[in-house]
Amino acid sequence: MNSTKRQQMALLIVAASLLASPMARADVVTEWNIKACDIVVGSGLATPPANRVLAIVHTAVYEAANTITKKYPAGELQIGAPPGASVNAAIASASHTTLLKLVPSRQAVIEAAYQAALAKIPDGRPKADGIVVGEKAAALILTAHSDDGSSIVESYRPYTAAGIYVPTVVPLVSHWPQRKPWLMTSVSQFRPGPPPKLTSEVWARDFKEVKNFGGKNSTLRTAEQTEIARFWEVTGPAIYHGVVRSVADLPGREITQNARLLMAVTQAVDDAMIAVFDAKYHYNFWRPITAIRNGDIDGNDRTERESSWMPFIDTPMHPEYPCAHCIVSSAVGTVLQAEIGTGPVPTLTTTSPTAKGAARSWAKIEDFIQEVANGRIYDGVHYRNSTEVGTSMGKQIGALAVAKHLRQAN
Repeated sequence: MNSTKRQQMALLIVAASLLASPMARADVVTEWNIKACDIVVGSGLATPPANRVLAIVHTAVYEAANTITKKYPAGELQIGAPPGASVNAAIASASHTTLLKLVPSRQAVIEAAYQAALAKIPDGRPKADGIVVGEKAAALILTAHSDDGSSIVESYRPYTAAGIYVPTVVPLVSHWPQRKPWLMTSVSQFRPGPPPKLTSEVWARDFKEVKNFGGKNSTLRTAEQTEIARFWEVTGPAIYHGVVRSVADLPGREITQNARLLMAVTQAVDDAMIAVFDAKYHYNFWRPITAIRNGDIDGNDRTERESSWMPFIDTPMHPEYPCAHCIVSSAVGTVLQAEIGTGPVPTLTTTSPTAKGAARSWAKIEDFIQEVANGRIYDGVHYRNSTEVGTSMGKQIGALAVAKHLRQAN
């Protein structure tokens, strides 16, 4: 074999090894993220339980991947992996095991996705070892969070007087404040102060803003604002994971790095859900549709009752304060900002099913966070102060995820 052929053969071997390496398949994590989001959406899970599922899935995925790649210091779990174990098989196995346990109604879809993923991996010892690593990681994470409070039977007691009718739909996840957090020291760690007093200037300002711009038949809301309102009507986790993949899909990222990012994001979002529902049910503050139809009883002469006012979208079935969308967007944004560091922010893009699959993009993380807040006011379901408080809470929870998973690991 001449030197030219030897060089060509060496290049082919290097290329083949790169294709087989974790770095060349960084998209496997995001592929499973897309599948997991589709599965929880298809299951019909409400947003808070769906976020819990994704946090467990992506924590197991990270533990499985990092056990093999050893890119970051080992965490609390001591799984161990034989040399050469397939990281792709481990990621598929961890995803498959957790999803089957947490979303059994989607078993056929989960099995099909798993078999399709395994078919892409050559049979042999590395594949078999990777599957075992993924199963072990999933089992340990599932066990650790089997008694996290999510299965407590909800027992919301409607406020009424004997014999008096009240709406009979039970509010969403009133038991969520009894959950065990991933990052926070307690569910009330970031519980904010109370909403504005009804006699205050802030209350009058917020009342008027949502009344004018969030009404179903508003003549002041612009076409662009209506598009934003429709885009952020959706409440499921998938819309935020699209934003996260804008970073995860950047060239040159390694597979464990993406697994770590999605673990940090999903844990922050799940804790954000716990924190916001703790505050919501603690303060039990009224939604705009209730406040505006009762504007004559709040003790504030600057608020006027409108007897038939309706919000642009259906009002979520839980108390108003603070804004849940806002706590989630700022938690996500805080983790992404830390991941990007001082480098340029990629174009953040995601799509919304409530906007017929339309996409929206942002050049700055703060622009994305602010649009979410504005969107919920244009939707007619939140007040300005509530969006500001929710955003502040989310940044604090995102910072916990950064400190635990990004900075310490680096």
